[in-house]
Amino acid sequence: GKTASVTFFIPVIHCSSCVWLLENLNRLNPLIISSRVNYLKKEVYITFEETAGSLRQVVELLASIGYEPQINLNSMQEETEKENNRDLYIKIGVAGFSFANIMLFKFPEYLAGNQTIDPTIGGFFNYLSLLLALPVLLYSSQSYFQSALAAFKQRMVNMDVPISLGIITLFLRSAYEIVFTTSSGYMDSFAGLVFLLLIGKLFEKKTYHSLSFERDYKSYFPVAVTKKVADGETTIPLERLKPGDRIYIRNQELIPADSILIRGQAYIDYSFVTGESSPVAKQCGDMIYAGGKQVGGELEMDVVHDVNQSYLTELWNDEAFHKQQHSRLTTAANKISRYFTAIVLAIAFGSALYWAQASWTLALNAFTAVLIVACPCALALSTPFTLGNTLRVFGWNKFYLKNTAVIEAMSGVDEIVFDKTGTITKTTEARVEFNGNAPLTPEEKQMLLSLARQSTHPLSRHLAAYLNGTKSTALDSFAEEAGQGIKGQIGSHQIRLGNAAFTHSDQNMPDSLRSSVVHISIDGEYRGYFTVKHSFRSGLQELIQKLRPRFNLNLLSGDNDSEADDVRQVLGSDVPLHFNQSPFDKLDFVKALQKKGKRVLMLGDGLNDAGALKISDVGITLTENINGFSPASDAILDAKEFVRLPDFLRFSRLSMRIIMASFIISFLYNLTGLYFAVQGTLSPLIAAVLMPASSISVVVFTTGSVAILAKKMGFRLAAEKGDAE
Repeated sequence: GKTASVTFFIPVIHCSSCVWLLENLNRLNPLIISSRVNYLKKEVYITFEETAGSLRQVVELLASIGYEPQINLNSMQEETEKENNRDLYIKIGVAGFSFANIMLFKFPEYLAGNQTIDPTIGGFFNYLSLLLALPVLLYSSQSYFQSALAAFKQRMVNMDVPISLGIITLFLRSAYEIVFTTSSGYMDSFAGLVFLLLIGKLFEKKTYHSLSFERDYKSYFPVAVTKKVADGETTIPLERLKPGDRIYIRNQELIPADSILIRGQAYIDYSFVTGESSPVAKQCGDMIYAGGKQVGGELEMDVVHDVNQSYLTELWNDEAFHKQQHSRLTTAANKISRYFTAIVLAIAFGSALYWAQASWTLALNAFTAVLIVACPCALALSTPFTLGNTLRVFGWNKFYLKNTAVIEAMSGVDEIVFDKTGTITKTTEARVEFNGNAPLTPEEKQMLLSLARQSTHPLSRHLAAYLNGTKSTALDSFAEEAGQGIKGQIGSHQIRLGNAAFTHSDQNMPDSLRSSVVHISIDGEYRGYFTVKHSFRSGLQELIQKLRPRFNLNLLSGDNDSEADDVRQVLGSDVPLHFNQSPFDKLDFVKALQKKGKRVLMLGDGLNDAGALKISDVGITLTENINGFSPASDAILDAKEFVRLPDFLRFSRLSMRIIMASFIISFLYNLTGLYFAVQGTLSPLIAAVLMPASSISVVVFTTGSVAILAKKMGFRLAAEKGDAE
């Protein structure tokens, strides 16, 4: 349509300033609709208006601000990353070679003590040191200068500005002393400074790569698909789907891979991709691309390309479905980082002016040490590394979050709202009975099965399982009305399954009926109803007991109150129960809680709860091996881990405490480093060691703390055998 999306690999992304600038590209060019940075993978995901030449303009814009994308159409991402590391290795090699040789040239001076060195020999070695320092300045330090220059062009100051000033000051001071005086300068400190800064950058990159959070939760994305086999159909995980497989896609299910339509009326909702929800009609033989969602009856399709689970997760995490969630911690860190550089520059110049009255050497040391030792990196890394590791632990334990902001939202929840059908009750176990004036005929059973199997709603799945011995047939039309029921046409017959109003039933249900009811009408004639006796999830009472002391609990259900006594017996008499709730009623209920200042977590099956899931502070979809999740949800929880919900909530709160502790560590480090740096007693070489050490120490603290906490709480610290990788 009118929009296009592209992902670029940009290897120079390295700090919070880079992220801020790249996520505000729309301020620089109105063609850009939105941009999102994956800091760990050095990628930016850009959505823009698809006008003539606009992709070229996007690339030119990135290049103009110093973030030229690395484009290599013939290689995979791993090779691109390797190529990027090769450049860093060469820079380290040049700096290391120069540092080692300049140190050798300085040995006579180190060993001479009080003795003087022949001026000719000393001068010769000094000029050799200056010559070796030039490639360190012009090549090895290049990335710092480019980043600082790009920031100045955009009237910004990033964390590479003080580092660049420190490098240049140290080099110019040393060059001045070599050329115009008999002193040897500080070329060994200069080369060692750049060498250690680059080593620190490489170490951080290696750490980021080993903790690639994105890969983990994408690889274990809990979506399955229904595959056609010789004796019927079976459900398989996505990683086992391959080209040539025949699959079934039902109403509200996602197309997992590019496929050709074989049978059925396809109305594809591409809102996952474009944000536009108007369905697009497709004919038999048409290609339907991954990410589309069927709105209508069952489709039969042939898979053409391999499934890409990372792509599906990118769609799930699309800007079109983002809530206006603002991370208080991230916002605070960004504000501190923004003013951090200005404060550091002020302290550096103030220290230099103070010590200049006594000694230029002290002034130079103080100036460069302050610029190098003070670094907001540790502060900026605290939140993403803590929450990123928490995200990975949750993924290993079959709780899949859309992004790290969900963890912070979970930590502040004080109200929990449960859906009933398919959430606190099992979708795989139920006792179904038919009640009517006359038994259903084989033809009627065939039509009911054909209609019921089109929907992924738990009640429809129970009916389809109950009627499974009957052969189904193709529908001519199908529609599902959320919270009401489903209807379809087979030949000249009109069939409806749903609530009493939807099927035009005026029958009064017996008071003793303690089960969900699905009414039937065929060709406008009421034929009776199915009763579905639900089975509650195992461990539900234990879960409620754990949640009750800390949270207010509520239950919303679209079913009638026939099972109220059973539900109250499990949940307790103090939990408010609300039955006969339409999707709009559920939405309004959550809004009412939020107006009272409550922070709401909604747990549902993602079908009739989409509005409530989206508006709630945290929306969690419970799934049992189906391909019908909603983009409105913030998280997907495997039904087998349902009883661990209290542990996930507690883990989220403790993760926030780890972040606060790492903030304190970062502030203490910077205060201690600045205390010694302003005295002029901390050499730039030592400062260069301490700068990357601060970031690495925070990374080790956060990742280690999360791992220890996870082990203590009994969470798995690796994927289960058999999970996709």
